[in-house]
Amino acid sequence: MGLFGFFSKEKKDSLNNGLAKTKESVFKKLQRAVVGKSKVDDEVLDNLEDALITSDVGVDTTIKIIKRLEEKVAQDKYLNTAELNKILKDVIISLLNENPANNFTDSIATKDGKPYVIMVVGVNGAGKTTTIGKLANQFKQAGKKVYLGAADTFRAAAVEQLDIWAQRADVPIIKQSMGSDPASVAFDTLNSAVANKADVVLIDTAGRLHNKINLMNELSKIKRVMTKVIPDAPHEVLLVLDGSTGQNAYEQAKQFTLATDVTALALTKLDGTAKGGVVIGISDQFKIPIKYIGVGEKVTDLQLFDKEQFVDSLFSD
Repeated sequence: MGLFGFFSKEKKDSLNNGLAKTKESVFKKLQRAVVGKSKVDDEVLDNLEDALITSDVGVDTTIKIIKRLEEKVAQDKYLNTAELNKILKDVIISLLNENPANNFTDSIATKDGKPYVIMVVGVNGAGKTTTIGKLANQFKQAGKKVYLGAADTFRAAAVEQLDIWAQRADVPIIKQSMGSDPASVAFDTLNSAVANKADVVLIDTAGRLHNKINLMNELSKIKRVMTKVIPDAPHEVLLVLDGSTGQNAYEQAKQFTLATDVTALALTKLDGTAKGGVVIGISDQFKIPIKYIGVGEKVTDLQLFDKEQFVDSLFSD
């Protein structure tokens, strides 16, 4: 069983419950798209296009999906609307498979035995600190030695919140006073983690600085300072996006991918929204692997993203 290998039934139930609002919204729209129709025609495709766009799949990704459906319809003139769900499901899985890095394991092993360092970025309010806390808890439950670094020193609340999660997970946290140099906090965290033979380090960072240049410079400095302790750190730059913001999540992704080299994504708060289609669009548009999805409040509701399980859940009754 892997680090995140809690019972598959529990994971499936959690995913189904977490996507309930999106499923209800998408299915209602799909049903309206085919009502009164015996076969898939241009009108059905137009209605389906509207349904996908309003589910926050995104315009560009929706156009791709519709084009592939049109090709299928052209092959089989008598395609029944009852087959539409299955075909749509296959098309979406195929689209997600075009981002091959979506195939994740939960390995945190490093070549030199040094701690695996994850630098976590994202706007304030996206669920960044909560995601760090849940990851810390899951790593700890899997028997890993975890260190947290409170390098978001611009907001007192960020350090306090991370401190609460450190206590919950019973893991060490390295912090300094508000306004301290974030790179200094990251440096101290890695030094402590190496000295104490930690397995994984999670570094929180500022959600927003005055402008993109400041943000870019700050994140670059943190990364540069970390390499003085662990030359190939960070091993992962995880961008946390609030899935409930729909199209705003695309803008957040755009800004942060310009500011730093994002290697993985976590989409949070999918349980509180009908905008779960954003997962499909972001995977397609940014080609950055989606590693985690948040589908509820519990620690175990932060799941490794399984694209086939995700699409199965989206299309299940």
